[in-house]
Amino acid sequence: MLFTTPASPGFFFEANMRIIQRFIRLESASGILLIVAMVLAMLMANTPLDLYYEVILDLPVEVRVGALHLDKPLLLWINDGLMAIFFLLVGLELKRELMVGQLSEPSRIVLPMIAALGGMLVPALCFALFNWHDHVALRGWAIPTATDIAFALGILSLLGSRVPVALKLFLMTLAIIDDVGAIIIIALFYTSDLSALSLTLAAITIAILVLMNRLGVTRIAAYVLVGIVLWISVLKSGVHATLAGVVLGFAIPLTCKRRPEFSPLRVLEQMLHPWVAFAILPFFAFANAGVPLAGISLDMLFASVPVGIMTGLFIGKQVGVFGCTWLAIKLRIAERPDGAGWGAIYGIALLTGIGFTMSLFIGSLAYEGMDDPYMGAERLAILLGSVSSALAGYLVLQRSLKQ
Repeated sequence: MLFTTPASPGFFFEANMRIIQRFIRLESASGILLIVAMVLAMLMANTPLDLYYEVILDLPVEVRVGALHLDKPLLLWINDGLMAIFFLLVGLELKRELMVGQLSEPSRIVLPMIAALGGMLVPALCFALFNWHDHVALRGWAIPTATDIAFALGILSLLGSRVPVALKLFLMTLAIIDDVGAIIIIALFYTSDLSALSLTLAAITIAILVLMNRLGVTRIAAYVLVGIVLWISVLKSGVHATLAGVVLGFAIPLTCKRRPEFSPLRVLEQMLHPWVAFAILPFFAFANAGVPLAGISLDMLFASVPVGIMTGLFIGKQVGVFGCTWLAIKLRIAERPDGAGWGAIYGIALLTGIGFTMSLFIGSLAYEGMDDPYMGAERLAILLGSVSSALAGYLVLQRSLKQ
């Protein structure tokens, strides 16, 4: 009989497997809930309930502490505030995966990384081909590059135990790398006028977080308090506030020297996961997926921006992911996931075209400050491209895995 101690490799392997299994279960359930939130938002936006839908999203929410004053409608609190918590969870997951998880072993990340890069480059090129003539429209080039891991794993969960574990891990790792790409894109391309004072305060706050980590501070509450200051500084700086969540996630220590069995990062990750999966992402979907169809004509839907989004998600994603995966395997750069045939890999490539949450989020940043120049057609295109990818991916996987 084998025994594992907190410091042994077996302990970390078993702990990682438990976290991965729990992650898949939570995100799968969240994917189903996202569909419900999307349908509810569309119903409210296209029925006499649309007035209540607008009132909910425009509800003013104000926070004042001394001279500090934050006054935003509920929609922006969801997009800037709640999504910062989502990105905090992304940061925690990325740090854990880089240090002791799938991304810590180069041999395991080669194939998902190549697939993810193809899945970002080809959709961006598809969008650019349709919108090269319009510099305003080109701001949305990153919309079809994203993958909604919750939605994708939710569809995959419908196939039950027929899905090989290696295939699930391939999709999960690919989507995590996709999230890294989205974070980099947001940081580099979707910032507004920068405030030197706020950026300086943010830099000082980050330095404090790094110092706390180096000094071995393990109290989660201390990091959260400093993180709130960081979020406000980044919010006021012109850089999107959600990036503060990623930075805070990387500052949380993975281990505790005094208590080897205690991991602040894992504790916070497990605390946040249910809230993000079952509350924050569904709230975001409900707030952003409600597109009034009455004002959208076929001409608007088939304009360059919506067509670029739909083509990027449904065509660009599958071509980029499957094409790069096939090329990497044929060139012997990486090995095919265990138990997965080419049909199953193609089905996974189709599922990566489910942009939904992340695409809606990037879309809100791309045309931020504009008075909805496409009348919601870009959001409808995201929904249509994501739903088409989900249905096609499910059908291909169902047939491939049955064989």
